[in-house]
Amino acid sequence: MVWLQIGYGTTENSPVTFCASPKDNLERKSGTVGYIIDHLEAKIVDPTTREIVPLGMMGEIMIRGHCVMLEYWGDKVKTEECITKEGWYKTGDIGSMDGYSYCRIEGRIKDLIIRGGENVYPAEIEQFLHTHPKVKEAQVVGVEDARMGEEVCACIKLVDGQDCTAEEIKAFCKGRIAHFKIPRYILFVTSYPLTITGKIQKHKLRADAESQLGLKKGK
Repeated sequence: MVWLQIGYGTTENSPVTFCASPKDNLERKSGTVGYIIDHLEAKIVDPTTREIVPLGMMGEIMIRGHCVMLEYWGDKVKTEECITKEGWYKTGDIGSMDGYSYCRIEGRIKDLIIRGGENVYPAEIEQFLHTHPKVKEAQVVGVEDARMGEEVCACIKLVDGQDCTAEEIKAFCKGRIAHFKIPRYILFVTSYPLTITGKIQKHKLRADAESQLGLKKGK
């Protein structure tokens, strides 16, 4: 089906901003969504400094062009939060872009973990953990930490019939991902909190993890 296209966008962007054929995506890594559409602009910025990041580095995807909505109806405050004075729309999505404007999605900015000043993207760790033969599914969240601000916590579903320890998972990570990305906490779970449409509710997963770990706000 050579006419089939894979698209990415938001309702606020009318709604498609990147697209490509499945063949194009197969030639690149998974998670890619295509090229920026003609007559639109896109950039990737650091979520904290708002500066443009180098090609291939991760940051927040921002879009500008005729596709961007004018405003949220009757909500000036929310409009100013999402659209800059220069007309850039903040998608809230974390991604990277190469020199051909080909975009790869890495997750949501609200899921970003800031550990001791380092930006940690849960999707990157999740994808790595999925390469472990005993891991069926992995979800990574940030949990409160008095010294680092946040620490990395992996909530893992094991393959049926498999046994595993936290030490085994950490040993698997050592030397293969950056030390600050290795989960400090590892919880083995049988389910995740879901929305009615089946999406994982990471804010509830974080709260459940902090409860299990005995972490309290302000401590």
